[in-house]
Amino acid sequence: MADTAVTKTDVVLIGAGIMSATLGALLRLVEPDWSITVIERLDAAAAESSDPWNNAGTGHSALCELNYTPEKADGSIDITKAVTVNEQFQVSRQFWAHGVENGVLTDVRSFLNPVPHVSFVQGADRVEYLRKRRDALAANPLFATTEFTNDHDEFARRLPLMAAGRDFTEPVGLNWTTEGTDIAFGSLTKQLINFAVRNGTSVLFGNEVTNLSRNSGGWSVKVRNRRTGDKQTIDTRFVFVGAGGEALPLLQKSGIPEAKGYGGFPVGGQFLRASNPAVTSRHQAKVYGFPPLGAPPMSAPHLDTRIINGKPWLMFGPFAGWTPKFLKHGKFTDLPASVKPNNVGSMLGVGLTQLDLTTYLIRQLALSESERVDALRDFAPTAQDADWSLVHAGQRVQVIKPAEQGLGGTLEFGTAVLAAADGSLAGLLGASPGASTAVPAMLDVMARCFADRYQGWVPKLTEMIPSLGTKLSAEPALFDEVWSWTQRALALESTAVVPAADGDGL
Repeated sequence: MADTAVTKTDVVLIGAGIMSATLGALLRLVEPDWSITVIERLDAAAAESSDPWNNAGTGHSALCELNYTPEKADGSIDITKAVTVNEQFQVSRQFWAHGVENGVLTDVRSFLNPVPHVSFVQGADRVEYLRKRRDALAANPLFATTEFTNDHDEFARRLPLMAAGRDFTEPVGLNWTTEGTDIAFGSLTKQLINFAVRNGTSVLFGNEVTNLSRNSGGWSVKVRNRRTGDKQTIDTRFVFVGAGGEALPLLQKSGIPEAKGYGGFPVGGQFLRASNPAVTSRHQAKVYGFPPLGAPPMSAPHLDTRIINGKPWLMFGPFAGWTPKFLKHGKFTDLPASVKPNNVGSMLGVGLTQLDLTTYLIRQLALSESERVDALRDFAPTAQDADWSLVHAGQRVQVIKPAEQGLGGTLEFGTAVLAAADGSLAGLLGASPGASTAVPAMLDVMARCFADRYQGWVPKLTEMIPSLGTKLSAEPALFDEVWSWTQRALALESTAVVPAADGDGL
């Protein structure tokens, strides 16, 4: 098990999830002659966070997630975050559409299906919030199809599973759009990896990166075969760390100053799922509600239609779990090993200020199976225990960002790209909206890390993403053109229920 001879490659991608797969495909398209090596510690692509059972597959485009549209002190609705996330998702859609038309993606229906996205609230105050939310969103071209209803009969027609057995004496409200999608990111990842391999990319499954160190030409990547114990060193000009929860430890090993002070807090997820056709046939939408009081934004409950391997499922959750592992297939030492002298202040600061999160996690961990189904009954009052089983989803490592001045840190519930100043290494931290915005995130990596080449790539990238560099929300005509094209290319035919003529109802 001695070290083998040193090998060389232009690019190393660590992790075979959606981020590395996306970056690998983009680089292969703009630089077909580059040598690219993917290193994955598990024995298959998309076996961790990108696995369809390890993420909600919502296709986060801010159509239904209420945490992206907060109500301000003056009662108005702030849609800034929603517009940003939707703009990013439109970039991903365009790349996928180009991929389908040009043989990069070979089976669109295995990863992308049209599913209405719905926001659901109860109580008069929240129904009024939802009415204002619709008005604020519908004025933007990206959200023009957003509808509102508080009509009980319309609720029952659209969401029969959620209406059955419901006491409608409490006001209910919906925002509804038919433009949502369900995405099986595992299938998408595998298709992108397969395209890269067909065009010369090498993939080392069952191999883990044990160290990263600088050399005169870039980086030396130490790799160990987990099956045989054999070791090798790969020298490369550029490294991307797209290893999910393992990204933070690897960025720490690299020693880049940009990673100093960053920490991570792992949160696991659990979902109830059902496959009984008598249940799944009565709910065909992704329905998001408000997070419980004191809970983080990522905990917003949702009852989702999923299409996985051609079969319809329902998922409800998330319920929080906790383990110090940074990956579902990680180690119990992951969290303590990530504490370093340069980030202990950030992590302690977050620990002292996130008492609500701690309380929420403790309560979630104490839930019984029947209590989880009771929570589901807020959405589906007639839910039966026998139809639902618990599935453990993936681990998410939330970013702890160091304070700009002094000690302390902040817990971030989004994604962050860290890059070395010389552009030779980059890594992605964080979770939602994550996979849905993989394409703009990886374009950002390319622009930051290949500044000398990026402008030369722009013509080719614009062929793939016609709106590149443009805010579609400010260009309605271009948005309509791009939207029509992607709908055709992705075969996303509408699942709309015909709306009522009354502008105050669906």
